[in-house]
Amino acid sequence: MTSVVSIVEGDGETAALPVLLRRLATWLTPEVPVDVLTPIRVYKDRFLNRPEEFSRHLQLAAKKCGDDGWVLILLDADDDCPAARGAEIVSNAREVIPHRRIAVVLAKREYEAWFIASSNSLDGYRGFASRPSDTNVDAETPRDAKGWLKERMASRSYGETTDQPAFSAQFDLVRARERSRSFRKLCDEWSRNTR
Repeated sequence: MTSVVSIVEGDGETAALPVLLRRLATWLTPEVPVDVLTPIRVYKDRFLNRPEEFSRHLQLAAKKCGDDGWVLILLDADDDCPAARGAEIVSNAREVIPHRRIAVVLAKREYEAWFIASSNSLDGYRGFASRPSDTNVDAETPRDAKGWLKERMASRSYGETTDQPAFSAQFDLVRARERSRSFRKLCDEWSRNTR
């Protein structure tokens, strides 16, 4: 059995990412038993800009995943280029834990962009109401993906710690992979590191 330990930046991702990774396991690598461990939550700016924090969290992740496991760093790209910033992070991480497999995925803008990519699959779920124009929106363009979702919640606001895990269990993975490069990157990293 292989283990995966994630490093994430938000409370929502702490609960949502294990749900999503278990779905990826069932969908992409059903033949491989995977232990999705509880993510390590970090403050993104401190994690990326303080070498001692970066090293400490990576060493903890390496210890938790064991010799056969791997480390997934999942952060929001915000305004950074996911490819360029991700390459920089993975290079730095390999210096700290060269003895572990490491994947870095930066969600273009925010994790919630993946929900936008398959928003039609969430229609009617937890008060979410998609609009006809949503099928043409570039999922990774809205700067405030949480706000985009909030505008479409019928009777309440979008709650990161409650809706993010629920939407992670519901959204159409195939559609998200087709419409989001950063989600496609997550799928590719999952397949490469789990097999």
